[in-house]
Amino acid sequence: MKRFSIFSVIAGLFGSLFTTQAAAPTTLQQPDWSRNAVIYEVNWRQMTPGGTLPELTDQLPRLKDLGVDVLWLMPIHPISELNRKGGLGSYYAVKDYKAVNPELGTLEQFKDFVKKAHKQGFKVIIDWVPNHSGCDNAWVKEHPDWYALDENGKMFGPFDWTDVYKFDYSNPAMRAGMIDAMKFWLTEADIDGFRCDVAMQVPTDFWNEARPQLDAAKEGGIFMLAEASEPDLVEHAFNMAYNWPMKDVFNDIAATAGQRTYDDNKLNTAHADAIDRLLDKQDKEFAQDSYLMNMITNHDLNSWEGTEFQRLGNLTNAFAVLSYTLPGMPLIYTGQETGMDRAFEFFVKDVPPTFEPRNEYFTFYQKLNALKHNEKALQAGVKGGKMHRYATTSPDLYIFSRSVDGSNVLVMANIGNKAADVVYTGEAPAASTYNFDYMKGAKAKLPTKLAPGEYYIFIGK
Repeated sequence: MKRFSIFSVIAGLFGSLFTTQAAAPTTLQQPDWSRNAVIYEVNWRQMTPGGTLPELTDQLPRLKDLGVDVLWLMPIHPISELNRKGGLGSYYAVKDYKAVNPELGTLEQFKDFVKKAHKQGFKVIIDWVPNHSGCDNAWVKEHPDWYALDENGKMFGPFDWTDVYKFDYSNPAMRAGMIDAMKFWLTEADIDGFRCDVAMQVPTDFWNEARPQLDAAKEGGIFMLAEASEPDLVEHAFNMAYNWPMKDVFNDIAATAGQRTYDDNKLNTAHADAIDRLLDKQDKEFAQDSYLMNMITNHDLNSWEGTEFQRLGNLTNAFAVLSYTLPGMPLIYTGQETGMDRAFEFFVKDVPPTFEPRNEYFTFYQKLNALKHNEKALQAGVKGGKMHRYATTSPDLYIFSRSVDGSNVLVMANIGNKAADVVYTGEAPAASTYNFDYMKGAKAKLPTKLAPGEYYIFIGK
């Protein structure tokens, strides 16, 4: 994650420059390809009519045109039948860690998919479920001592997850078995890494133990994404963590602006300066050059917390722009590039998104992907441009620039519920530098007023 100093809006009236004591650097070496990468979450069950690997392989050219770089496949393993939820079960109740779900295809078909994805320039990571297995996983009978027991001596699932049993990471043999299973996919299928489910529920020292062994199994090392926001995970084990807190801030701001329609839950009152406070906090806590993954949706949000449009309303595109231009790596979820405004079913087959003909959302995200690729200022980690905030009289305008090595990006967004005049209380962005409207592809002057949800990206030409 990029270290930076920012201008923070104070009471919406003036800006002040402040610096923080940065955390120590991560011990991991971030791969060069990851700096300007975009990650795409593949919900393989719902992405195509049949939910199969051959159909998914046919999607590769479209995804290449979209401009994404990392394909994260939701769990590809067979799903347990014992205590199964719904007709098809949860992807996260794994029956066999070294096999492919027959609904999806075969191991040979998966290898072929990875090979063809690599030829087109993609990285492929798979969702890994390390905290628990399905209730009829072979390990339940073969290695019952690998599982945690409740006060009655029974295996159990965490939270209300009745279709899984939790592992016991105090057992060295269990740890070795998990690492061995992960190595299998690196050596047999040549994948590029893992997204690790509820990574914070597994002891951090396990991840620190596993990472060098996994790197050694793959020439050039691997990329690891933690579904967690705990800073210690990115010190030695994970390249990137989830930016769940930024998702919460986006939700709070949108709800404050009256845009939340998903439910009547009362969220925190928040305006644009909440982004600054979070960035400053994360700057102090997260290892230098670690990444955070920014998002406006993913499979959990879509299925359980509302679509991006239900949560963010007419601010959705503005927050999408921020997810690409704030420090970190942006995520696109299956169907997001179509503007799909419905929740996928989770435990049964659902209707796939309408990918063709491609619409304005495809163009929108295609442009953002190209921006991320082409502007060095937007690189993730220490190589990206520092955040520079421009304070205004409005609490709802979020205006900042990032610059490095001749790459200059200015972002202006109104994330409130009323039009706002752009009146700077201190330094203003240089109009002579930022004179090209990226989304419109033409020279333009900086706006003096922004409507609710209106955004601009200017680049130095």
